[in-house]
Amino acid sequence: MLQRIRQWLANRQRRHVVILALGVVALAMVLYTGYRISRTRFDLRDPRNRAFLQWFGGDEQQRRSLITVVQREPCPGAPFILPAEGYIGLLYGDPRPPYSASHRHQGIDIFSPGEPGVTPVYAAYDGYLTRESNWRSSLIIRVPDDPLHPGRQIWLYYTHMANAEGTEDTIEDAFPPGTHELFVQQGTLLGYTGNYSGSPLRTVAVHLHFSIVLDDGTGKYRNELEFANTIDPSPYLGMAVNYACAPVVPVCTDLPTCPDSVGR
Repeated sequence: MLQRIRQWLANRQRRHVVILALGVVALAMVLYTGYRISRTRFDLRDPRNRAFLQWFGGDEQQRRSLITVVQREPCPGAPFILPAEGYIGLLYGDPRPPYSASHRHQGIDIFSPGEPGVTPVYAAYDGYLTRESNWRSSLIIRVPDDPLHPGRQIWLYYTHMANAEGTEDTIEDAFPPGTHELFVQQGTLLGYTGNYSGSPLRTVAVHLHFSIVLDDGTGKYRNELEFANTIDPSPYLGMAVNYACAPVVPVCTDLPTCPDSVGR
């Protein structure tokens, strides 16, 4: 094998092609590294990114100060309750890694301070719960009448509710795979936060991903992975959780949206 490689490289033109290709690869790596460094410096100016570092590297007191507590009642003027207590670290429309400006975050990520199976997850609103037979860590609740847009049907999607390996889900036993259209009231315990990503090669912290998904017009939910198929949860929660206007720690507010809200 080595002899064949030597023979192939004996040709000067081929050597030049190899050297040129290696040079292009090296240049691309330098440019990408510079881009990542400049982006990191830019991001660190955002207090929300400093809070992210505090959550994952700070002490217990710092982490506790970042937690938005679940209220038993919705914020004034809002229909939904926050489905889990924790640090709302990734926001609706968030372009930060692992997302980007061309592929924004479709919901909110609520990070938990404990291990999988500890922090409760609740139904944000009344509706009909489905857990598809092949869903290991996810639930979806159909809301027949959107409380903020009467006559429109929406869906509430919950995921990552299993351990990292996916061998044990953290969903309540009352909702096994194959559950279809089971009515649940607002505040019903659905399970607990987890850290299942769907791939053993991609790790995620313990959290709940929560999103509001549009109906496709035939009574089914749209593909939640596409940002255009989701809705800003801010007015439904009564909290500013949109990337354009969210504070470090979202709380109940009379003005949950802003003119620059992503996805308006």
